[in-house]
Amino acid sequence: MPRRRARVRSLLAVIGGLTLATACNSSVDTRAEDPATAGTPAYGDTFIQASIGDIGGLIPSLTSDQSSHEVGGLIYDGLIKLDKDLNMAPAMAESWTYSPDCLDLTFKLRKDVKWHDGHPFTADDVVFTYQTMINPKTPAPFKEGFLLVKDVQASDPYTVRVRYDKPYARAVETWGTYMLPKHLLQSFADAGTLRESPQNSRPIGTGPYRFQEWKPGEKVVLTANPDYFEGRPYLSRIVYRVIPSQATIFLELKAQGVDYVSTLTGMQYSRQTEYPAFRKAYNKFRYPASDYTFFGFNLKDPRFTDRRVREAFAHAINKQELIDGVRLGLAREANGPIRPGTWAYTEKVEHYDYDPEKAKALLAEAGWKDRDGDGVVEDKDGKPFTLTIRTNQGNDERKKIAEIIQQRLKEVGINADIQLIEWAAFIKEFVKPRRFEVVVLGLGTGTDPDQFVVWHSSQRGPDQMNRTGYANPEVDALLEAGRSSCVQSERVRSYHRIQEILAHDLPMIFLYFRDALPAVASRIHGVSPAPAGILYNFDEWYVPKTQQRYTSG
Repeated sequence: MPRRRARVRSLLAVIGGLTLATACNSSVDTRAEDPATAGTPAYGDTFIQASIGDIGGLIPSLTSDQSSHEVGGLIYDGLIKLDKDLNMAPAMAESWTYSPDCLDLTFKLRKDVKWHDGHPFTADDVVFTYQTMINPKTPAPFKEGFLLVKDVQASDPYTVRVRYDKPYARAVETWGTYMLPKHLLQSFADAGTLRESPQNSRPIGTGPYRFQEWKPGEKVVLTANPDYFEGRPYLSRIVYRVIPSQATIFLELKAQGVDYVSTLTGMQYSRQTEYPAFRKAYNKFRYPASDYTFFGFNLKDPRFTDRRVREAFAHAINKQELIDGVRLGLAREANGPIRPGTWAYTEKVEHYDYDPEKAKALLAEAGWKDRDGDGVVEDKDGKPFTLTIRTNQGNDERKKIAEIIQQRLKEVGINADIQLIEWAAFIKEFVKPRRFEVVVLGLGTGTDPDQFVVWHSSQRGPDQMNRTGYANPEVDALLEAGRSSCVQSERVRSYHRIQEILAHDLPMIFLYFRDALPAVASRIHGVSPAPAGILYNFDEWYVPKTQQRYTSG
């Protein structure tokens, strides 16, 4: 039996700060698997996963959505990966060395890695990936780590040397980015047309699964790579079903039409799955996720350039009400973008208690008063304060958040409508070009506190991650300082101060860090919760022959 590989499926997403269910200090709310009854690992069967959103493309480096990175994590590999304890470990690089001054990084590549078309993977692909990521024509949202590199050279076909001008805290982590095939993409990268390349719809990777089919809005199908350098994965076929509604996903789950959902709602987890048939068909898990839900302002909107208005919103929203009413307590209050309990977190920031009267006073101070007695505040010209809360269609949790906030805003004199938009259109037509007033969304914290791509003023473009348009010179300097040191104690000072400033500036209202609540079909064996969550060892999941449901190649 080949050595099995524990892998976090979407390291690029972890690096970039996406909304993913990786976690630390994991605990499980399910029965432990008894080795005596687990059955013998076997190849075969089909694994069906529900996804609320379609993928944005099959070159994940060009996308920022979770679905694309989940699929991409099975098709592609990076030089390094994260193990079950969220430590960096070898992947396509068998080893690396990092100089004491944190300026020189050398990777030794495996010699047995091949692209799915049989072409060998070499150092030329690594250099090409780097050159592609820094190319101004490449619309990659997470290229910042590569822009800090001074030079990359292939010393020989299986040695890559990387040089930095100054220390970069996430230097090694950067190279978990999915590598790209030079022999297939050189001309497209040079022309700046990667999104139009066949690779973006019919990818060739090095990963444990090969691409088979993508029907936009319906499904993505992958098949096991028999030549994978760390051994063929057990599950023969992976189907990502696009089901754009949490309610419909739950119906499919109850009907055993899917094998995995990344998270149940609080109501589903606590109440609607507590019956014998469900407990027999699925295992449920619970652990702290590394993403937060937020209420975000468009800082281009003149109303939200006034901090007093943003603070009024903060006092108008009852975070505990959202945690109890929407998550049924399965979340922790957020007061910034860094998860409580991690080394860079501080609770010594401004807090905004639920206080509608203070919210009204702040609005009045900013010139928004109920001048005609109709219960709605108006500006000095008599224009009422109305807005639209936008979020993605099919996410019941975010819809409920919007509805509760809508009611609380009404109580302080603000009329809010709610608009639910299909995910792909929401991101493309509203979030990226910042065509919104306020949004309810989520962001991940990753494994490192560096959130340059989310908060630095240079990251406000349509293909970048600073979605609110936030800009603060002190935060810019602190972000640059925080990533320019390899000494944790030095970095702590930067990130504590960043949290203090963000809490004061309120570019968004940080609502809560949720608990991840995934469910996995009980016929799937090998699931073992760890600080990385449950997907880190997906290659090891299997179905005993006697329990396999599907014929697959």
